[in-house]
Amino acid sequence: MTTKPELKLGSHLLPGLAAAALFVVMAATFLSASFPAPQGFAQGSNITASIGYAMFNLELGDVPGESFLAAFLLIAVALDVALDGAVHLARRSDEEDGALLTDGGTKLKQTLFGGED
Repeated sequence: MTTKPELKLGSHLLPGLAAAALFVVMAATFLSASFPAPQGFAQGSNITASIGYAMFNLELGDVPGESFLAAFLLIAVALDVALDGAVHLARRSDEEDGALLTDGGTKLKQTLFGGED
């Protein structure tokens, strides 16, 4: 005879309740936030040149580029970290314990089948 599933109450439900409460608070915050009307740039302003001038602290740009410069540098750091991580994962290792199979699986094939096919 089968029995009905029972809800197991206890302290293990606390992280889930905290996550649900955080979701409700953040949803209420985002839905009640008001943003100003979007503003554009002047016709013919060169944003790329303004970022370049801001990198060297020159006041020659058409648009103040400091806020663009901060976003540009944050993206550059994130891409550098991603590239370093990819190189680290793809690097060959002499150790066989825990190393990735970067040889196309030839050593594993030789171990399993015992030949050089």
